[in-house]
Amino acid sequence: MTQLLKQVRVLDPATGMDAIADVLLEAGRIGAIAPHIDHPTATIQVGTGKILGPGLVDLHSYSSEPGHEDRETLADLTAAAQAGGFTRLTLFPATLPPLDHAPALLAQQHRCQNLPVCCQWWGAMTLGLKGEQMTELAELAPHVVGFSDGGAMPQLGMLRRILEYGQPLGKPMAIMPVFTDLQGKGVMRDGDDAVELGLPGDPSYSESAAVAAVLELVAHFRTPVHLLRISTARSVELIAAAQAQGLPITASTTWLHLLLDTGAIRDHALIASYDPNLHLQAPLGNHGDCLALRDGVKAGVLGAIAIDHTPLTYEEKTVSFAESPPGTLGLPLALPLLWEGLVTTGIWTALELWQALSTGPARCLGQAPPRCQVGATELTLFDPAERWQVTGESLRSPSTNTPWLGQTLTGRVIPIP
Repeated sequence: MTQLLKQVRVLDPATGMDAIADVLLEAGRIGAIAPHIDHPTATIQVGTGKILGPGLVDLHSYSSEPGHEDRETLADLTAAAQAGGFTRLTLFPATLPPLDHAPALLAQQHRCQNLPVCCQWWGAMTLGLKGEQMTELAELAPHVVGFSDGGAMPQLGMLRRILEYGQPLGKPMAIMPVFTDLQGKGVMRDGDDAVELGLPGDPSYSESAAVAAVLELVAHFRTPVHLLRISTARSVELIAAAQAQGLPITASTTWLHLLLDTGAIRDHALIASYDPNLHLQAPLGNHGDCLALRDGVKAGVLGAIAIDHTPLTYEEKTVSFAESPPGTLGLPLALPLLWEGLVTTGIWTALELWQALSTGPARCLGQAPPRCQVGATELTLFDPAERWQVTGESLRSPSTNTPWLGQTLTGRVIPIP
């Protein structure tokens, strides 16, 4: 099918392009971009007010298949990704059983054949994701983008071995920096809001101390490391200093940490009750942390926004805040909510957001980023003015664990024929 988008706003962070143009799409591939295009047989679609950019890339999310198909199947997962404008998913090995051997990875890749979104995988660092015994990293390396257990980092002795043995492989080690003994039973970032609500506090130094320790190891081994789920202002400072010294460090935060802080938990509790969908790993930061994360992404210290899409059933989340498993849905929601919260308000430009959701994640993975240029097929068409209601059907998932369930949002991805 040949389609002509008339006067659409074209974004390409790789070149800094932000322009109004006509775009000719031939079977989903860009055939031409020009100020004005005439095509006698193309189906014309008014692009005024809409955004055409490169496809979005997710750094880390969870697949519930195999093992927890009641939460979400791979078909559900990729449908949710499509609804959110994502063309590449990078998934943790935390399936049941975990992807800690090459045969399991190959079987998972076979399951992903013919799905509408490219699925790629982090290989497990440790057997069973338990942090006790290292996997055969070299055996897994040809089949993965890098290595991660997806949860709290292994103890430092094990992490030292992983970085030492993984160094020759040249693939990123994705680590969530947290000292669980410092974290204790904390479920909310320590501070005034946690004290007011009476929830166990997780001190910010449980993360920043771990960041400092990881950076010391990287300085010695020079193994490329990606730091996941950065959530504190102090961590951003430490990472910026390490990058200025030339250490092979990239980092990311999640989309919710850029939009919400501990005040969201407090406000919801005052109106109704504690919302377990706001129980995240890492916990939402205090207000100053949220501002520092936004500045960190804008400055490129945090090179990407991750979605960390975590489907959980109604029964799993309908418990007390502290007892609920951490995590929330994100793939269908991140772009419209980030656009409304950060671009519409003038905090970021459209290119800055697209850079952090598309070009940046690909570069953190050492991959060529999607482009919005002639010949490109990884594309996202977004209407920032379209309104839609968040329901199980629009989320494209059997799980509905999101604080926005039932609400009406502004901004929606439009399918490209």
